[in-house]
Amino acid sequence: MGSSILEHFRSYSWLKRTFLVIAVCTFLSSSFLFLTPPGEYIREYLAKTVITTQHRDWAWIFVGAERRDQMVLEMQNLTEINSVEKQDLRAVQFNKNRSTESLVKVEDISGQFWKGKKMYVYDPRTIRVVVPAKQGEGERITSMVERTGAVAGVNGGGFNDPDGLGNGFAPIGAIMSGGEILYTDQEGSIPQHIVGFTKEGTLIIGKYTIDELLKLGVTDAVSFYPRVIANGKPLITSGDGGWGRAPRTAVGQKADGTVIFIVIDGRQTHSVGATLKEVQDLFLADGVINAGFLDGGASSEMVYNDELITKPSSRYGERRLPSAFLVFDHPDQVKVKNVWEGLKTIDPGGAYDHPDFLREQATKKANPPKATPTPKSTTSTKPESSSEAGKNGTSNPPSGSDNGTVKPSPSVKPETSPTPSTKPSPSPSTGTGNGNTGTGSGTGTGSSSPGASTSSKPSPTPTPSTSPIQGQTNNGNSALPSSSVAPTIKTN
Repeated sequence: MGSSILEHFRSYSWLKRTFLVIAVCTFLSSSFLFLTPPGEYIREYLAKTVITTQHRDWAWIFVGAERRDQMVLEMQNLTEINSVEKQDLRAVQFNKNRSTESLVKVEDISGQFWKGKKMYVYDPRTIRVVVPAKQGEGERITSMVERTGAVAGVNGGGFNDPDGLGNGFAPIGAIMSGGEILYTDQEGSIPQHIVGFTKEGTLIIGKYTIDELLKLGVTDAVSFYPRVIANGKPLITSGDGGWGRAPRTAVGQKADGTVIFIVIDGRQTHSVGATLKEVQDLFLADGVINAGFLDGGASSEMVYNDELITKPSSRYGERRLPSAFLVFDHPDQVKVKNVWEGLKTIDPGGAYDHPDFLREQATKKANPPKATPTPKSTTSTKPESSSEAGKNGTSNPPSGSDNGTVKPSPSVKPETSPTPSTKPSPSPSTGTGNGNTGTGSGTGTGSSSPGASTSSKPSPTPTPSTSPIQGQTNNGNSALPSSSVAPTIKTN
């Protein structure tokens, strides 16, 4: 019976056999994914990973639209819960008698599915938030480091990132540097997700209002989340944190004041990316008592000694960013200009004005794929003499047969290019609500707001904000999903 089935299968043409194999594999894999508990776990894991990219909507492929929206809300709720606990500033006792060490130390780190870098900063007072040098576009971290003479740096807060091709100039949340508020999209009494440092060097992570930050003496800060260690307690106690694997940037502080930055590559063959819990466990192993994430996804990168030492997942290399944490030998000499001051509207950019994308499209149009010419059929007639056949060691073809073959003309694949997005124009609105929306990696929708004044109660800005999600800020800022379709995340 088995041999007859095998013989019957062999009698099929190669095309028919291919389709049959594909159908069988599809049936078996679908049965596993949709009818078994391990399959359900894999589908939800893949959905979580997609949710923290710029293609959040696609997560329905694995779990359906309703479950996708539910998962987004669960992630948002957990982030909000973990951000509530206020930080015990007395937990950090700076070791002033510590022997003199180098300013920073960088180490290679790796796990089963990822590779990255860990940077120790022994004096947190040397860390400053730096922003772009000119209006209209963000700045690459290598450029920031070279321009300011910094020793090292990592990417900072999230930003509005249309099409994943934003110009890096429309921040989300708040940016503070040197004790001044350079930007905020919320009124001073509305809590925002904050990662920052006080003038003494204490790392502050959680949800705070601008007014509270000023009272705490916070001088340098950006907006991002989630928080994973609070006052010595790990906040991810089961599962992997819920956001799948992605490029990550995170910061933590030990009880002696040492700050640790972690940057993990992702979405590449050499490094798929890390989960939130894996990063949390790295911090715990180092004795970190407070930790949280910065923007991730294609924005994740670390620069040391004027060199980019990680491998960003962006197809265009380093991204233009609105903020970065840089380390300086003489931080008190660093002057950071407020490039958002006086702006009424901020254009986040997109496919329509991204220089690398436009250059790529222009190249494609200038060099369209050429159609392969159809070869003409040729007929060759071999002599029927037995002597010729004997010479070649083969039998003669039937009399009058045509050995020539005609190859079909290959179809020419039409060139396609994405439709440029329409240049957004933010509509004015008064900042209301709790100041969070979105997940944490970094692509956002909506427009950004103008910079705030340096008073303790900055006036509300005219545009709504979107809180970032790790793995996309750039690759992943996004708003909470509506009852119909979840918005795109930016990101990590």
